[in-house]
Amino acid sequence: MTAITDDRPGPVGTDCEGSLGWAIGTDVGGTFTDLWLRTDDGRSFVCKSPTTADVVTGVIDALHIAARTAGVSTEELCGKVDRFGHGTTVGLNALLTGRTARVGLVTTLGFGDVLEIGRLRRGTAGLEGLDLGNYFLRGQVAPLVPRELVVEVAERVNPQGEVLTPLDTGSARRALEALRDEGVEAVAICLLWSTENPAHELEVARLAEEILPGAFISVSHDVAPTVGEYARASTTVANAALGPVAGRYLGNLQAQLQALGMTAPIMMTTSAGGVVPAAALTAVPVRGLLSGPASCVVAGQALGVALARPKVLTLDVGGTSFDVGVVVDGAPLLREEVTFGGADMRVPSVDIASIGAGGGSIAAVNDGILTVGPRSAGAEPGPVCYGKGGTEPTTTDADLVLGVLDPDRFGSGGIRLDVDGARAALAEKIGEPLGLTGIEAARAVREVFDAAMADLVRSVTIERGHDPREFTLVAGGGSGPSHAWKLCRELGLDGFIVPATATAQSAFGAGTSDLRTTASRTCYVRLSPGTVPDDDHAAILTAAFEDAGRRALDAMPHPERAEVVYTAAVRYRGQTHHLDIPVDPEPDAAALVALLAAFEAEYELLFGKGAGFREAGFEILSVRAVAAVRTADASASTTGEQLAVRDVRPVVFDDPHTPEETVVLGCDWPAADQEISGPALIQLPGCVVVVPPGGTARTDDGGNIHVKVGDAA
Repeated sequence: MTAITDDRPGPVGTDCEGSLGWAIGTDVGGTFTDLWLRTDDGRSFVCKSPTTADVVTGVIDALHIAARTAGVSTEELCGKVDRFGHGTTVGLNALLTGRTARVGLVTTLGFGDVLEIGRLRRGTAGLEGLDLGNYFLRGQVAPLVPRELVVEVAERVNPQGEVLTPLDTGSARRALEALRDEGVEAVAICLLWSTENPAHELEVARLAEEILPGAFISVSHDVAPTVGEYARASTTVANAALGPVAGRYLGNLQAQLQALGMTAPIMMTTSAGGVVPAAALTAVPVRGLLSGPASCVVAGQALGVALARPKVLTLDVGGTSFDVGVVVDGAPLLREEVTFGGADMRVPSVDIASIGAGGGSIAAVNDGILTVGPRSAGAEPGPVCYGKGGTEPTTTDADLVLGVLDPDRFGSGGIRLDVDGARAALAEKIGEPLGLTGIEAARAVREVFDAAMADLVRSVTIERGHDPREFTLVAGGGSGPSHAWKLCRELGLDGFIVPATATAQSAFGAGTSDLRTTASRTCYVRLSPGTVPDDDHAAILTAAFEDAGRRALDAMPHPERAEVVYTAAVRYRGQTHHLDIPVDPEPDAAALVALLAAFEAEYELLFGKGAGFREAGFEILSVRAVAAVRTADASASTTGEQLAVRDVRPVVFDDPHTPEETVVLGCDWPAADQEISGPALIQLPGCVVVVPPGGTARTDDGGNIHVKVGDAA
């Protein structure tokens, strides 16, 4: 466990009008629980504690460490805190491992196979890269609810919300009694076109509360109000499966925090970025599946705003994964759907791309081909250099052998790393099959690892019409600052920025994010080829925006201070995917014409000039309202530390046979206006910033390190 301290005023206040107070952000990862603390006198700390099996204990342990670092008792710390932001992987891990509540699904008569049928790609959902071509991997993930726990009720509503077949309450009672007899803990209700008329879903929910008292009830018109019964059903089921898990977890966390004297409510981070009161996410836990990665992107967005950089790429390289987020015009890109456990779910989320590439990614040679990841050594037994019984070399082992990591100053847990063991494993498992020495094998592992990261960044920039050279790269996580220099050279970027909170960016984001709520509403408008939008079409959108905006504000603790931004989901008729385009919440016919023009311009930006096809006509599928209460910006000059020389040692950058003598510097939080010439390593608790030969680095008033990579030798 480690701590970073400084004397600088923190970057964010409790709310847009309040003064600076004590604030905490926490993020629970697979290996470590990170905590960021800002005191009312401007000091900031970042602490790390091992994640525990019950998760809550790890959070409390991190609080104890933060209190000791700040020089107060834990009870005194908790009594002072007026904002507690929290992100966790509890829900996502439960979903991926199947450790969720036993769920029953209620559907319209004739639609009981909706989860089994899914979409054309249901058998390959979640597979990536070469795995897509492996037919043995297809169809291996079962639906979230087994067919025997899916029941049907007699009812029918048409797309206009008109009741065609009234709800047969007798069939509904029998269906729910069957689920009760099967011992379900939660009930998901997804009836056809309930988004246009939820009366039948509400009645089934009332019956479920009567017949299954204490069960968690999830209704699709509230959880996923969108067109498409498969995604709506899978989202509602996932929400029901997570409901009891999230309720128990958050209840336990709240109780332990209150026992320590904390009166500040838990503010949970959501997949869409920002925080909401825990009670809101307890009701709809599926909206927090990507809370940790989303917080990292939001933290990068805030840094971009502070530095007047409207385009930002955020990198978070942890122990098992590499996550990339994209910020354009000061706002993170969003998506409507995520895929986990073979199921497509309609969850508004920050658009994050991930691959299984991190510090613990295992390197192996198969049929003469070197691969790195997605298998990971995790924390137990961990990389070979941990000395805990690991035998398969990882990227951490390679970085150690190349000289990037200091065996006596490893940030993750303070253990001493075994250089000889790492070198031997790389020579045996990688070098011998490929005819390489141990040091050559280590560099080869790094090359494959960095190439995989560069490919992922290209997929979210170049393949979507963005030039990565126009973006500011913000590197976070335990391994991001070590590999960012190579990534820049792969992509043609001139440099990157490492925040002073890099090792705990998600916790920092949880503690500083805006209060933000999101609400969507179906709004199905078809425009045939040659049709010009009129006032009737505008009236349909206006009604949908009114509903979405009201629901977004209803979930907001301070709606009077909220700003609301509206978008519409537009596509060409007959297409599968759509683009979200900003629009006025009370559009007239002229505004809809401008909306379609903006859609076509964005479409051609992404797919090339002339790619548009207005001859197909257009479809507007839904609208979304995002309400936000901005946090105060309280960034100021740091009074951190001067970088001190800790060592000089050989480090391999490009040529494994010609290591470069490299100065090793370090501190807990860098002071401003320091200049460093490469080659150099800058050790911060939890990570190492690599400044390559020919590169330079400087520190700014916030303690952020700006690295210019220079030209490759």
